[in-house]
Amino acid sequence: MSYVIPAPAAPSLPVLGTDARFPVRRIFCIGRNYADHAREMGVTVDREQPMFFCKPADAVVADGADVPYPSATGDLHHELEMVVALAGGGRDLDAAATAGLIFGYGVGLDLTRRDLQAQAKAKGHPWDVAKAFDHSAPVSALRPAAQGQPGPQTRLSLAVNGQLRQDTRLDAMIHDVPAILAALSRLFELKAGDLVFTGTPAGVAALQRGDRFRAELEGIAVLEGRIV
Repeated sequence: MSYVIPAPAAPSLPVLGTDARFPVRRIFCIGRNYADHAREMGVTVDREQPMFFCKPADAVVADGADVPYPSATGDLHHELEMVVALAGGGRDLDAAATAGLIFGYGVGLDLTRRDLQAQAKAKGHPWDVAKAFDHSAPVSALRPAAQGQPGPQTRLSLAVNGQLRQDTRLDAMIHDVPAILAALSRLFELKAGDLVFTGTPAGVAALQRGDRFRAELEGIAVLEGRIV
């Protein structure tokens, strides 16, 4: 096949223990999946209807890379999240059927232009410019599920310049991974290559140029980088 312009490179992430890479198709995110974060943001949680949004696949930034401070904001925030990578998909899935879809796990940051998000909320506008900008999804190398899986007591944490900012256990999630994937599959057809950000706990705060961050999904994945 020939294209009228050069085809863009496919976004991808490294896989721990191998030279192979995971091709990223889409990035799905769930909002308000930790009650403590919802409280700090002054919002309520609809436990019956999870809230989702998307980021472009080429927003991914691999572990160890510098993250450019985005344009059009003076209030860039970190949101620490466990990331689930899919090797399969489907529509209208039962939660019990989703375990076989998972390729592996990582840890990531849902970077947010908080000032633009606040403006959008005030006007009833979509959040796209606050969430789906360039370099807004730093993600660690992925650990295949066969090599280790997080459990309810797995710790999820983020330090910035050596100071702990976000710290939780996965059992604090309102919707667990099977529930998230089942709910997503009723809105989108999930496919291999999809990444799913599973929500952030309390402690979101601003990042500045020069800040160094270290996110960890205990025993599974580590993400490090610098804001430039």
